Amino acid sequence: MTEPSQTPVRLLIADDHPIVRDGIRGMFTGDPGFEVVGEAADGARAVELARALDPDVILMDLRMPGTDGVAAIKELARTGSRARVLVLTTYDTDRDVLPAIEAGATGYLLKDTGRDELVRAVRTAARGEAVLSPSVATRLLGQVRTPAAPLSARELEILSLIAEGATNREVAARLFISEATVKSHVLHIYAKLDVNDRAAAVAAAFRRGLLTLDGG
Repeated sequence: MTEPSQTPVRLLIADDHPIVRDGIRGMFTGDPGFEVVGEAADGARAVELARALDPDVILMDLRMPGTDGVAAIKELARTGSRARVLVLTTYDTDRDVLPAIEAGATGYLLKDTGRDELVRAVRTAARGEAVLSPSVATRLLGQVRTPAAPLSARELEILSLIAEGATNREVAARLFISEATVKSHVLHIYAKLDVNDRAAAVAAAFRRGLLTLDGG
């Protein structure tokens, strides 16, 4: 039982479904340990309310119209928000989990989480401690144990030139190979880094330490 003298955790709910927001609010209503200070239907509004209301924890859905959850988490980090972001979503794929954690989310839970577990998770997040649902923790552990296939020396060479702004044709000329060969290598790079475009490939390579600012 929360002590009456304890300062309640200020909570902001960000989800594009009103019924979901109502359900989450209901879980915390009546508990003196929490105060729901606001609700947002998209990421941009969540960022605005975080600035205006200064919540301790933001329960953030990922897939929302307009500004999604990951973009909102990045913006909150960029603006120096002190709020801890606890992702609450139905999605636990690598494409959802990893970007959210890398963007700065303190925790990641699925919407089938029970009320007691969610309450504990919010308290944990408010303390700045990480909290992950079991399936998400397993995915992250799997990423550590089984990292993405390493890039070959040629793929790293090509990606380094792409990072410098070279087109496929320019890469082909620099390396004395055909443009078709370059395209094939680029597709392999995308697959290994789990990305869909050149900018994302370069960003992922820097993030994983495959490329460095000194050209490594």
